[in-house]
Amino acid sequence: MRGIVLHVLKYSDKNSIAHIFTDARGRMSFLIPQGNTRAARMRNAMFMPLSILEFEAHTTPGRDLASLKDAKPFVQLCRLYADPVKSSIAMFVSELLTRSIQESEQNLQLWQYLLYSVKMLDSMGEGTANFHICFLYNLGAFIGIQPDTGSYRYRYWFDMVNGVFTPTRPTHNHVLNPDEAKALFTISRMNFSNLHHFKFSHQQRNAILDTALQYFRLHNSTVGTMRSPEILRRIFE
Repeated sequence: MRGIVLHVLKYSDKNSIAHIFTDARGRMSFLIPQGNTRAARMRNAMFMPLSILEFEAHTTPGRDLASLKDAKPFVQLCRLYADPVKSSIAMFVSELLTRSIQESEQNLQLWQYLLYSVKMLDSMGEGTANFHICFLYNLGAFIGIQPDTGSYRYRYWFDMVNGVFTPTRPTHNHVLNPDEAKALFTISRMNFSNLHHFKFSHQQRNAILDTALQYFRLHNSTVGTMRSPEILRRIFE
């Protein structure tokens, strides 16, 4: 089994709980032994946010927590944790995924997108400041909330509740005006290959992040208030 580490939470003096999105069973929770031995420190280093592991999983009927055996890196992330910008983005992505992905069932398309995204973040040079914008937009396709760009027309509004562009302003307040809707449509063309061509000011990048998170919260109540976006706002000043 392979998995991407989402979050590790201290459970007791002897154990932590690692939440991992796996290729075979979606999100799973594992009990991870703690300690001060060299082996324990090496094991802990494998469970950084977005680490990609290969392991055997053992489950016990009636228990929510599984156990790991023979865990080892599946992909070596060479730059992610040494680069302060990339590590800050990794914290944001891991927090968002921890809050937004709850399903304990196989989703190979989502797994493949996350695997590809983490590998791209690790290797990326130019355009890293736009990674989280591109990641957020394209994540929507895999969790069922991607905007319907086929409904876009010039000077249309964007209805954030229904995810569609409309010729008139919706009656609720969760809307983007025509200029903001045009910016959203432009962002929809972004991918990891061309994101370095998109130029945003610090203010624009923060506004895009705030709008994206508002959209995610509208469609997934578990996202809630996050801490890591404030780190991104500071690091890209």
